[in-house]
Amino acid sequence: MKTIGLIGGMSWESTVTYYQLINRLVKEKLGGFHSAKCLLASVDFDEIEKCQMRGDWQKSGEILSECAKSLEKGGADFIVLCTNTMHKVADFIKDTVKIPFLHIAQATADRLKQTGITKTALLGTKFTMEEDFYKNVLEQRGITVIVPDECDRKIVNDVIYNELCMGKIKENSKKQFLSIIGKAQKDGAQSVILGCTEIGLLINQNDMCVKVFDTTQIHAEAAVQFALK
Repeated sequence: MKTIGLIGGMSWESTVTYYQLINRLVKEKLGGFHSAKCLLASVDFDEIEKCQMRGDWQKSGEILSECAKSLEKGGADFIVLCTNTMHKVADFIKDTVKIPFLHIAQATADRLKQTGITKTALLGTKFTMEEDFYKNVLEQRGITVIVPDECDRKIVNDVIYNELCMGKIKENSKKQFLSIIGKAQKDGAQSVILGCTEIGLLINQNDMCVKVFDTTQIHAEAAVQFALK
């Protein structure tokens, strides 16, 4: 079994989900007392969030690259960055270490292709919804991406930062998200990507009929598959 190097803390609530999923999946596949071999470098999200808000991606890339180097030195065989938004600085990390980097958008795009999805809604932080670093990965694989309008993007982003990252789960916010997804369906979306690792704390497949792709689940499954192959 390979050792998984996790870069977490963005937020720690979703990093907990990664750890639980990865260990459950390893146990399901191997049985007995098996669990995952993991190393975790968990950042102070306050520092990363401040970098995001002032657009200092250089600094945040350097912080996460240092995490990756420490994981590599500690014996990690590959890197999993436990956040969607910070894949904006994925190249910083990949250029810093020699071990493989499992990209969350690539794993998600592969899953959509496997299920024949060609048009999807994407929910995430404003950075993920509005910039190209994430959408391009999907579009390069022939997947059309629909994002909410400006007003709805603000709702999604505010709920992520002001509620989900703070551990707050509100029923009204769930209703708002489901309404936004409903609009995307009317525009032809065959599925919705939960493109922020916290969104799965609020909504899941049981809440709607449209196919849901939870990136936290997909990324964790990809990590376990890579660790055990």
